[in-house]
Amino acid sequence: MRFGVGRRPEGFVMKGLSEGVTAATQIVREAPRRPLRVRFIRNPRAGRGLRGFTRLLKRHLSPDAVDYEVAWTRGRGDAETLAREAAAQGYDVVVAIGGDGTVNEVGRGLLGAEATSLAIIPTGSGNGFARHLRIPLSVPGALRRLNRPTYRHIDVGRINGHPFFCTAGLGFDAHVSKCFAESTRRGLVTYVRLALQEYGAYRPRPVRLTIDGAVSDAQCYVLAFANAAQYGNNAMIAPLADISDGLLDLCLIEEMPVRRALRVAAGLAFGDLPKSRAAIYHKSQEITVTTPEPLGFHVDGDYMGEAQRFDVTVTPLAISVCV
Repeated sequence: MRFGVGRRPEGFVMKGLSEGVTAATQIVREAPRRPLRVRFIRNPRAGRGLRGFTRLLKRHLSPDAVDYEVAWTRGRGDAETLAREAAAQGYDVVVAIGGDGTVNEVGRGLLGAEATSLAIIPTGSGNGFARHLRIPLSVPGALRRLNRPTYRHIDVGRINGHPFFCTAGLGFDAHVSKCFAESTRRGLVTYVRLALQEYGAYRPRPVRLTIDGAVSDAQCYVLAFANAAQYGNNAMIAPLADISDGLLDLCLIEEMPVRRALRVAAGLAFGDLPKSRAAIYHKSQEITVTTPEPLGFHVDGDYMGEAQRFDVTVTPLAISVCV
């Protein structure tokens, strides 16, 4: 089934050619000498910096490098289907235009596609994955990267079978993600307002952790599983995370009284949360969490629902990314 390939929400195709591709450092597969076949997948709701997008494509993509097509999503899941379809049709690169949620959908569609790489035009609220990879946050800057792409393979995490590329988690951050999804307003200001609004009423929950075979009981205010270093907006939940080391960084914050909350906020902002002693860290390939009562969880900032058992794993170097 096709979901608006090359179309605005009713249907519109934009194609063009774009600057020669050369081999680059950190390349994980040889860049083709012919123009790259690229499909852009655009979330119509992610509009930051996308005014006049057709003109931006023509202005910043060099005409010898990229043969491109734009596909528009219409609803949840469309981006994954469009990405999988592009990989099956032999596209070299599929570009997610949007935030971490859109990147997650597109990335899911490319898992197992060895010949197709993921690229990002970051236009979301937090853009944690793009920030970790040091992809330009401006649309023109990110587009120009496609003229001379460099590739690398990165790890992919899973929680209860759901892939994540940046972070997943339980507890307060998942609760705020749920509130954010229900809000009609987007952006950092809305997220911070909701976090402050919910902080006073939220209470830690008991959990049982199994990490590399060792079992321990703890309280969970926040339990984050980090493939990349940050949530987004440079909020560094796991500043030592390496996206290609075959491990996830677990961050556990058991309680959040006011003084600790201030230390956590400062640690997130300055990237030194591990030094604050406000959080407990582990690195692991496989983690199991059980809870006596259902607990909400998120995947790359999108609220997924509740469960009482969470199986968290990582697949090393599972997807190729343009950086």
